[in-house]
Amino acid sequence: MTYQTNTAAHTAPAAHATPTITSSSMLVELSISTWTGRKKDKRASEDVTSMNHAAAGVAAVNKKLLGDCAELIAVQKFTANLRNAHYAMTMPWSDTGLRLLPTAQYFKYNAQMTALQQEYDRLVSLFLSAYDWEIMQAQTKLGDLFIRDDYPTTESLHNKFKFRLTYIPLPDAGDFRIDIANDAAEELRAHYKNYYETQLGQAMQDVWRRTYDALSRMSERLDYADHEQKKIFRDSLVDNVAEMIELLRVCNVSGDVQMAAMADNLEEAMRGVTPDALREDEWLRRETKRNVDAAIKALPSLDM
Repeated sequence: MTYQTNTAAHTAPAAHATPTITSSSMLVELSISTWTGRKKDKRASEDVTSMNHAAAGVAAVNKKLLGDCAELIAVQKFTANLRNAHYAMTMPWSDTGLRLLPTAQYFKYNAQMTALQQEYDRLVSLFLSAYDWEIMQAQTKLGDLFIRDDYPTTESLHNKFKFRLTYIPLPDAGDFRIDIANDAAEELRAHYKNYYETQLGQAMQDVWRRTYDALSRMSERLDYADHEQKKIFRDSLVDNVAEMIELLRVCNVSGDVQMAAMADNLEEAMRGVTPDALREDEWLRRETKRNVDAAIKALPSLDM
């Protein structure tokens, strides 16, 4: 993995009053790719359409070149988990894949992503070591569908597995250093100010939505009395809410008073609450659900 970090300093002009979060957050981009191990077989696709008297192009046969290769499946599953970890610790920012990362979250995020990258590299190495053997096994698995030219060399295959993490300073709404007429520059600043505020609002909305999901799940799972059929829940039910309390604090890059109050209230409501205690104590379960339901009602409108 290569880290590309742009550390260029910038100072927002004091004349612009747009809320600045450049000192409390940055942008981060995760670029990760894996080999799919799949390929369309044109000959087999033509045979299928012909045998079924169908028009050309309405059916396609896609081969799993290595069948159910355990090493490749492990890489692919881990890649999905890695992306989920990235999304969980960041906030949405742009359609291009950039995510907002609070500076308070940086060290935890960087440490976790570094560990995940090392595991990713290890799994890729295991797959590449098994690759030639898996090609031999594929001859039996694919039968007449096996075509040796479908398989890249080990050297070229290595380049299909990429992991890159890029940190980028968050530009201020007024930071337009371009040689352009004043009226056009002001128009661009106004345009970005609107974009900046919209993206920040969506990022904060994402945190609220995740909070709602965690609290709603807990409320639903705790909704039973001792004499009723018990609802099964994992320990993660409590852990997820605890993680949201931390996220409400570190992701509050705009200093939102409501978000800070929500974190305080949830921390107080969850003090002393454990999964086992919730399973065994009806009073605690009822009281925790009451506090959680009150928190849900206090959430801002999520337009869902």
